[in-house]
Amino acid sequence: MWITPEEVLLANALWVSERANPFFILQRRKGHGRGGGFTGLLVGTLDVVLDSSARVAPYRILHQTGDSQVFWNIACGSSRKEITEHWEWLEANLLQTLSIFDNEEDITTFVKGKIQGIIAEENKNKQTLEDEDSGKFREAELKMRKLFGMPDEEKLVNYYSCSYFKGRVPRQGWVYLSVNHLCFYSFLLGKEVTLVVQWTDVTQLEKDAAVLFPESIRVSTRDTEHYFSMFLNINETFKLMEQLANIAMRQLLDNESFSVDRSLPKPCKTLKNVSTLKRDLDARAKNERYRAMFRLTQDERLDGHTDCTLWTPFAKMHVVGQMFVSNNYICFASREEDLCQLIIPLREVSIVEKADSSSVLPSPLSISTKNKMTFLFANLRDRDFLVQRISDFLQRTPDRVWSDSKEVLSPSPTTPFLTPPSPSEAFSGRYYSPAVSDPPRRLLRSIPALTTDNWLIEHSSMKEESWNIHFFEFGRGVCMYRTSKTRELVLNGIPESLRGELWLLFSGAQNEMDTHPGYYSELVEQAMGRCTLATEEIERDLHRSMPEHRAFQNEMGIAALRRVLTAYAFRNPNIGYCQAMNIVTSVLLLYCTEEQAFWLLVALCERMLPDYYNTRVVGALVDQAVFEELTRECLPLLYERMQELGVISTISLSWFLTLFLSVMPFDSAVLLVDCFFYEGIKVIFQVSLAVLHANMEQLLSCSDEGEAMTILGRYLDNVVNKQTVSAPIPHLHALLTSGDEPPPEIDIFELIKASYEKFGSLRSDVIEQMRFKQRLKVIQSLEDTAKRSGLVLLFVFSDLWFLACLCSLPQAKHIMSCYWGASTTAAERHDPSLAYLEQYRIDRGQFSQLFTALAPWGCGAHTPTLAARLFRLLDQNKDGLINFKEFVTGLSGMYHGDMTEKLKLLYKLHLPPGRLGMVFFFLPEEKVKDYKYYLRMWAKEKEPKKETIKDLPKMNQEQFIELCKTLYNMFSEDPLEQELYHSIATVASLLLRIGEVGKKFSNNGARKPDSLCTLSPAVDSPLPVKEEPAGEGSSAEAQVTKALEEAQLEVTTTEEEAKDDTSVSSYSMVSAGSLQCEDIADDTVLIGCGDQRPGSVLDVDWAITFEQVLASMLTEPPLVDYFEKKLDIRAKMAACRFQRAVERQVSSSSEHEFSQLSG
Repeated sequence: MWITPEEVLLANALWVSERANPFFILQRRKGHGRGGGFTGLLVGTLDVVLDSSARVAPYRILHQTGDSQVFWNIACGSSRKEITEHWEWLEANLLQTLSIFDNEEDITTFVKGKIQGIIAEENKNKQTLEDEDSGKFREAELKMRKLFGMPDEEKLVNYYSCSYFKGRVPRQGWVYLSVNHLCFYSFLLGKEVTLVVQWTDVTQLEKDAAVLFPESIRVSTRDTEHYFSMFLNINETFKLMEQLANIAMRQLLDNESFSVDRSLPKPCKTLKNVSTLKRDLDARAKNERYRAMFRLTQDERLDGHTDCTLWTPFAKMHVVGQMFVSNNYICFASREEDLCQLIIPLREVSIVEKADSSSVLPSPLSISTKNKMTFLFANLRDRDFLVQRISDFLQRTPDRVWSDSKEVLSPSPTTPFLTPPSPSEAFSGRYYSPAVSDPPRRLLRSIPALTTDNWLIEHSSMKEESWNIHFFEFGRGVCMYRTSKTRELVLNGIPESLRGELWLLFSGAQNEMDTHPGYYSELVEQAMGRCTLATEEIERDLHRSMPEHRAFQNEMGIAALRRVLTAYAFRNPNIGYCQAMNIVTSVLLLYCTEEQAFWLLVALCERMLPDYYNTRVVGALVDQAVFEELTRECLPLLYERMQELGVISTISLSWFLTLFLSVMPFDSAVLLVDCFFYEGIKVIFQVSLAVLHANMEQLLSCSDEGEAMTILGRYLDNVVNKQTVSAPIPHLHALLTSGDEPPPEIDIFELIKASYEKFGSLRSDVIEQMRFKQRLKVIQSLEDTAKRSGLVLLFVFSDLWFLACLCSLPQAKHIMSCYWGASTTAAERHDPSLAYLEQYRIDRGQFSQLFTALAPWGCGAHTPTLAARLFRLLDQNKDGLINFKEFVTGLSGMYHGDMTEKLKLLYKLHLPPGRLGMVFFFLPEEKVKDYKYYLRMWAKEKEPKKETIKDLPKMNQEQFIELCKTLYNMFSEDPLEQELYHSIATVASLLLRIGEVGKKFSNNGARKPDSLCTLSPAVDSPLPVKEEPAGEGSSAEAQVTKALEEAQLEVTTTEEEAKDDTSVSSYSMVSAGSLQCEDIADDTVLIGCGDQRPGSVLDVDWAITFEQVLASMLTEPPLVDYFEKKLDIRAKMAACRFQRAVERQVSSSSEHEFSQLSG
């Protein structure tokens, strides 16, 4: 490749000159190519250790002029062929021109300009992303592709120098982290080590600090473990590995392929060894932490952050912390945790102004909001730049006007503030059933409090008054100061009158609802009346949602719950509806309006409990694994006992999915929901650990799982809220599990207090780190379980683990096409809602590659044709794609079927595609039916459909000839091919005579019509004969050819046009002029096209049945032995995996050939 001219002072150091002329020198790196000896090994080792480009580009061209001691490197190459092309171009295009110049400086200037012009021409069509990367990094990316055989679409993220422990010996080299792979390369004194690991195969990623491996990173897959150490910055490397592995897990979970963020701001200067992808991933990590810290929406992007102080009027002091600015918010977090946190939406900002600086208050910035709150920030490093960035974001915010003269932001006098619509505007009556009155009202307001205890009523009033005082001191609404005082009030319980408001505030749902006015109403209008699987599941669970609560014992509550769940299923079809969503949503509706409950559900499913409510409840399983790990750390003795009983995995799933609402009395569980919306998931972990700790003695002494479940169930049933003013709600779980002697009651406030005292040291960032660690294990475990459960149905393969490996091949084909394909259509082929065996689908080209590698019937040049026919047979729905279940169905017939099954498959492959009966039932594409119609169709699909050999249609003469050709090619590589040739020749002659006899009896002796179909040369030509010495082999093949030639029948002439249905050709024999060009398939035989051999005619009345083919085959023992022989796919699988590994290796065949020729 041409490179930007670089100055070289020592031209002959470690390089050997091979060609030269007055202006250019072609050189080869010492140790590359032929010879080299110890010097070559030493140079190669230095190139790898020092990250020299000479390892991947061992050839270069230098420009020299006369007596000058300075050389210019203008081109490099990875192979002799590449560098020779550049050399020949220079000789042909520049050598004569340069001889005209008199001044050496002019020659050098001309050469440098010419090379730079060529480079600019080559790069003008390249993407901006590549242009932003430094030359050093692009060089490393080319090196990665060369060393590991990666395509151009595979992007390098970063690379690091490290040691890889191969056995007990460390190998110093370089680890390359790309979007899809972890790669390592080392070359030390002739010993080369190459490693390629797909991120989708990683099951565990940990930092270890053992004696043998100090500060090492352990990368585990299903098969082995890899250790990397001696990093200059191990933390940076490990974080990047975590991100890439997480992206791969997301690919497995949601089929979300990685896409580069094109809107990243360009750096002020090009960083030497940092790629755009690395900056992208760093920005994503910061955005995720920022959004999690302040509970912001997924589209919020951090623009920057800076150290500052915030004046807190309630404490009369300046709090040190950081200000965060994004496209819609200004946020503040104190350096000391829980001291102060602040969120200011830009839509609420009315004035931003710079105050006068002083020694006491340097660089102050004042921000005022519409609700008359003013926030004073100080000690800002670059206040002017910060104000400019805020002004830019404010100008993009609706209903804002920036005044440059006063540097004050004020709302437009002609445009009203952005406020949510009133209930009458947002909820039109057309969206609701006429039977439901006042939809926006909270359901709990319709149920009066039945308590008469004056102390409880007074205590509830005191709580409300405490919150009112808090609002007065710290503010109310989205701009409220959040401090440790706020947490204390939440832990003491939120009053029922404020619960909905504060849930919206703490979860971030209030911001999302305010920025999407009318969105819920539109969703309800679009979703109501639709019949989907999600709506059917919702209808089934509506009356199971808190049936003990009076609010859901009437149509008003049920209708509200139906609308919220249906609207969310319509908004997020990837989740749709999952059990437990109904329980959580019903509680939300008790304290919120429908729109508020909807946005709280959005916050729960998409931010606070990620992946909890998808089809495989992955998020809940991950947190269950985190809970087990926390139990092992905090309660080691109990953990061992619980693992023996297998209790933790049983009980914890319901605790996390429903936030204890299904296992604890409602009045108590709702207090945990209060804490959850403020603290996040860590409070659920804390309470779960506290429940186990409180029952430790009983659990250690229990004898089985059932006893442990009963102990925990009865404990949770008796967790009570003695401060509630609501009517007592009977808990169904308590009614079913209560015994003769009820255990003592446990105060929910005491349980929460104990959880903070004993396990309050849990941190959210630690939980996120543990979640990542467990997510790798859980998703890979789910993949393995899905494979095993699906493969059990395919009992023809006895080794399920081996078949799981086979399953990974179509999956790998699909994933690689998602990443490396020219288009992204491969991602559209994946449907995670289907059974695992039906999720990943491959097209005809990918199937042909797998068929060639794995099929036992090798037919040489005829293999692609056979693969195309099998693909057409398996593609029942004619969408040009087949899934893994269909793929294995085809392979199982070839490997594990008996002789009848194998012959039946071969017979089907040579019949017309339209004549074969469907093995499975597929729905026609018609107008939308109701759900009952689909239920009937699905029930019909599950009915077994048996196919007998009598159901197969007859085979005509042309199809029979093609079958004989296939058999001929199949036997060509068999050790007993001579005996098989004799047998197939005998069977072919016998079947041809059977067809003749059958033709005579088909019309009771009457003459059949002589409509003739002329056989084209491609079909009628004799079978190919292998070039072998004359003898028994050639005579055997001649018998096959002779038997087929005897199939040419005499031409009869009659005008009768009646034609038997069995004579229809499988290859659509039609006139060349009767079809458009695009309608003619590759295997179509056209009449009147090409020359015809005299006498090559095909009698359409000739036909045989499958029973006749089977009976004829059974008369030849070599054929019976061939088709009854059991085959093993393991060798084919091993070869296929080896080929995948070889494709990534460095190909040096061209260099070796040159060495041989030169030697």
